[in-house]
Amino acid sequence: MAVKAMTDGTPWKHILSFAMPVLAGSLLQQLYNTADSVIVGRYAGQSALSGVGTTGSFAFLFLAIAFGISGGNGIVIAQHYGAGDEKALRKAASTGIIMMMALGAVLTLLGLAIAEPALTHFIGVKPEYHDLAVQYFRWYCVGLIFQYGYNSFSGILRAVGDSQATLYFLLISSVLNIILDLLFVKVFKWGVFGAAVATDIAQAASFLAAYLYMVIKYPVFKFKLKDYVWDKVSAAKTIKVGSPIALQLVIVAFGLTFIQRAVNSFGPAMTASFTVGGRIEMYLNLPCNAFQTTLATYTGQNVGAGKIERVKQGARQTIFISVLMTIFISAAVWFSADKIIQLFALDAEAAAYCLPHLRTVAFINVVLSMYIPLFGVFQGTNHSGFPTIVATCALTTRVIITFLVKDTAFFGHTIIWWNGLFGFGLGCTLSWIYYLSGKWQNGLIKEKQSA
Repeated sequence: MAVKAMTDGTPWKHILSFAMPVLAGSLLQQLYNTADSVIVGRYAGQSALSGVGTTGSFAFLFLAIAFGISGGNGIVIAQHYGAGDEKALRKAASTGIIMMMALGAVLTLLGLAIAEPALTHFIGVKPEYHDLAVQYFRWYCVGLIFQYGYNSFSGILRAVGDSQATLYFLLISSVLNIILDLLFVKVFKWGVFGAAVATDIAQAASFLAAYLYMVIKYPVFKFKLKDYVWDKVSAAKTIKVGSPIALQLVIVAFGLTFIQRAVNSFGPAMTASFTVGGRIEMYLNLPCNAFQTTLATYTGQNVGAGKIERVKQGARQTIFISVLMTIFISAAVWFSADKIIQLFALDAEAAAYCLPHLRTVAFINVVLSMYIPLFGVFQGTNHSGFPTIVATCALTTRVIITFLVKDTAFFGHTIIWWNGLFGFGLGCTLSWIYYLSGKWQNGLIKEKQSA
């Protein structure tokens, strides 16, 4: 393999070296998502912006499965890579690709079939932008198979320590998406249809680039048609590790769709504001999400090499870096909130909602950076179920509190952004109690002793 495993040397140097391309790639992804919203808001109107924005949580429900299964497959591959077992590595990669492409095809068709009833009855999309939301989501679903394929390839590459490659693919898709957005939405006046098609084409480009890079740079992953085999053991391990990750993200997606329903109940101005707030909140989450991905691979490789103590050392160093980065981004959002709002051309009512939203989440999301990276440790040691429990508790708390107090005089509509304080606070407490208890480590030791 061309990339060195993260099983020797100073942990934080390996972690930071791996995480920075992941972070940069995620930043690019968010930049083109933001550009998408800015272009739609400015050139297709606030109703179109609301139509695109209100589908976000529901779209994430479909992507959650992709992130979970590809992440699980990547952890399995990372463990084989750390152990130096090339034969098992090939079987796991082949099985993962088959699984992801099949899921992508099925969910593409499912998304097309349920778009209208789901957005109407589950999300509660308002009549003012209902048709725009349905149109956007249906065309967005056409590109799901490319997103699933891309996630499969990028998960394999990250598993062997090559996080830098995903940055190149996301750069391709980001630049292409912005160019096509301007062409389709601003020049051709295709509105939400143009925005969706631009995303589909960009995803197809990153899918192709990721595949070509993988098979050219890593001959071990260059499969002929006959080499694509379904290995039951690899599939079982991928599902065992990946299903809790996917379930965790699905729970997050469901929770966010319920919160989106509460948002929609306050009218189109709040929906437009929440679309902007959600986009900016993604930037605040970039460090902790990147370090979660990094720690999952780092932990998987060190578990495969039998170096459990390095996992704890790496976890402590990662949390420290994650918090520092998040504080820096939060400060930037706090002081530039009014200028951010101007970019999206919100009307006065929507802007009045958005300003306190941005400043509140800039404060609250620091809590996320204190515990989300630990999920990578749990996932890399085959304890993926615990992050699912934490996510369930946190999202349930956020949803219940939102619907309990959204019509009260004390919180009212502000609970839309303050609910995170309660959910994230609970999640942080549960995660650290479990980590400090050492149960994730003890279970792994027992498993190795019985093997």
